[in-house]
Amino acid sequence: MKIAATFSVPVAGALAMLAAPAAADTTIIHADGIVTDANSEPMGRATVTVTDGVIVSIEDGWSEVPEGAEMVHLEGKTLVPGLIDLHTHLSGDPSGEFWRAATNPPEWYTLIAAKNARITALAGFTTVRDVGSRTDQVMQSLRRATEAGVVPGPRVVTSARTIAIVGGHGDTNGFTRHVNDALTSDFACTGPVECAEKVRTASKYGADLIKITATGGVLSQQGRGLEAHFTDAEMKSIVDTAETLGLKVAAHAHGARGIEAAARAGVHTIEHGTYIDEAAAQAMKASGTTLIPTLMAFEGIKKNVGTGYYTPVVDDKIRQVGRFAGTIVDRAREYGVKIAFGTDAGVFPHGENASEFALMKAGGMSDREALASATTIAAEIIGMEGQIGRIAPGYSADIIAVEGNPLTDVTVLEDVDFVMVRGRVIE
Repeated sequence: MKIAATFSVPVAGALAMLAAPAAADTTIIHADGIVTDANSEPMGRATVTVTDGVIVSIEDGWSEVPEGAEMVHLEGKTLVPGLIDLHTHLSGDPSGEFWRAATNPPEWYTLIAAKNARITALAGFTTVRDVGSRTDQVMQSLRRATEAGVVPGPRVVTSARTIAIVGGHGDTNGFTRHVNDALTSDFACTGPVECAEKVRTASKYGADLIKITATGGVLSQQGRGLEAHFTDAEMKSIVDTAETLGLKVAAHAHGARGIEAAARAGVHTIEHGTYIDEAAAQAMKASGTTLIPTLMAFEGIKKNVGTGYYTPVVDDKIRQVGRFAGTIVDRAREYGVKIAFGTDAGVFPHGENASEFALMKAGGMSDREALASATTIAAEIIGMEGQIGRIAPGYSADIIAVEGNPLTDVTVLEDVDFVMVRGRVIE
């Protein structure tokens, strides 16, 4: 920790100091190896120079540390690009107590989000796409706080609230009518015009993308199945309106026909994709839609079935999806669908995000493919491929360090020893 000395200067000198540009903030990182990106072979011992949050250079060997620079010495460690999780819910923790929506104030979810931001960053995830927050403005505020360094955590890209059909997955349900009415989301809609208005409202309040629940869902109290919720016209209106505002659409979708309909409408990503089949996959490929399989979500919920943790209606849906969850990646690969990394953290404990890699490998992905899914491919999904996902000059200094080589064993990413986000070390 640096401790500032107390001193005084003449007024003229003070004014001159104010007029002078601030000194550059430089950190020198020494490591025994670097994986600069998922498509390259590892480098050996090297030095990475970071100035004002940006990677300036990568040099072979350990260079000397310039005067005034901070030094981070990571002997025995390998530097890897910061990981990207495309499906998180930082403002929530695992719970079967759906009724807490009626008792917890918005301030509670803000504090939970700040807690989980730090946990997520320490797990090696330097950027997250948060797709569905508990209350208005929580994630927009966290996005600002992590960017400013007020709260330690990853870069946040957020959809904020989720757009749902009235009474569907993502809308408030499970309470008596007067409580439902008091809690109901401002983002439930019926018809193309009203759904377009909800997209514009989300944009107005700072959403970076749009999230819709294109089909039924597992953890909500509605028991109307897992197929399509929106009409084709409603989904097309949502996607077209988002496009006019420069926003992409992420679609929660389980049922095959719901996946197919969302892909035809032009959504950018399908979240979950539980029942993906060949027809759904063909629609996704035709629209350039990427699958975010969220395998850890299924792992997180299945252990609680039949224990009283969830309500009977939720238990039934978990049993339904459980028979298909283990083969989502296998089927997607068979059909030639592009896959990117996302976990649904919040359904299971935050900080365990990297356990998704082993599940992706079990589905047939190589270590290199799995790493790419959470770095270069994920960066493309959020339109930041020129800023994150690689360790390269000009890129944001989003860097982690592990023991071992994730290109030959991606599960080493489950144990992260060092994290830097935007040039700030997360401790």
